[in-house]
Amino acid sequence: MKRAIGLLAKLLRIQVRSQLQYPTSFILEVFSSAIILGFFFVSFALTFSRFDQIGGWTLGEVAFIWGITEFSFGVMDMVFSGFDYDSFGPMIRNGRFDQLLLRPVNITLQVLGSRFVLRRMGKILEGVIIFIYGLSLVNIDWTIGKIIYIPILSFSQVLFFGSLFIFGATTTFWTMERLEILNVFTYGGSEIMSYPMHIFPRAIRLIFTFLVPAIFMSYFPAVYILEKSDPLNAPGVVSFLAPLLGLGMLALALRFWKVGIRNYQSTGS
Repeated sequence: MKRAIGLLAKLLRIQVRSQLQYPTSFILEVFSSAIILGFFFVSFALTFSRFDQIGGWTLGEVAFIWGITEFSFGVMDMVFSGFDYDSFGPMIRNGRFDQLLLRPVNITLQVLGSRFVLRRMGKILEGVIIFIYGLSLVNIDWTIGKIIYIPILSFSQVLFFGSLFIFGATTTFWTMERLEILNVFTYGGSEIMSYPMHIFPRAIRLIFTFLVPAIFMSYFPAVYILEKSDPLNAPGVVSFLAPLLGLGMLALALRFWKVGIRNYQSTGS
C-alpha cells in the first residue's frame, strides 16, 4: 500500500508539473473561472436584494453554505476527476481501462491518479470568496466546536461528492454511456446543498434525504453553526451526521466499485 500511495503521489506531481508549464496562462484561467462561476452567485445576490430573506435565511447565511459547498465540490472535482465521466467513460470505451488492470498497482489508486485537474482551483477560489463574504454578513456565536466542525464538514462534503462520482463511474461498466439522471445527484446535489433545504418541495427533500443524504451534509450542519430554527423539526443530532455519512457513502461507493470491476467485460477496443 505504501508503494501504491507513493506511485499515486508521483502521478499527481507529474500532472501538476505539466499543468504549470505555462504559469501565466494557468493563473489567468483560474481567476477567469472563479469570476465566471462567481457571476451565478452575483446574479442570485442581486435578485435576493429585492427580498429580505428566503425561507427565513438572509443573504449572508445562504452565502455561508453556498461558499462551503462550492469549495468542497471544487476540491472533490480536482481530486476525483479520474472518476468523472468525461475522463472515465472514454477510458472504458477505448479499452484503456484494460491497461490499468494489467498493472500490479491498486486499480482504484490508478484511476484516482489518472487525472488531476488543477484548474478546478478557480471553483475553490470562488467558494472561499463567497464563504468569506457570507461570514462578513452574519453574526455567528463562535465556539471551539463550531470552528473545528467547519473543516470537518468540508472534508465530509468532499467524500460525499467523491462517492457520487465513483457511483457514476461504476455504472459505466454496464452502460458505456453517461446516465444523465446521475447528474441530478452530483451537480444537482451541489446546487441543492447551496440553499436552505426546507424551501424545496417535499418530494425533492425526500430524495435528497433518504436516497442521497445531501440534507445532512449542508443544511443541518448550517442550522447548528448559524443557530437557525429548523422548520423540519429534526433532532439536533442530525447536524453532526455529516462525517459519518461522508465516510459511509465513500465505503458504499467503493464496495459498488469493486462489484463493477468484478463484472467488467472489455469492449475489445
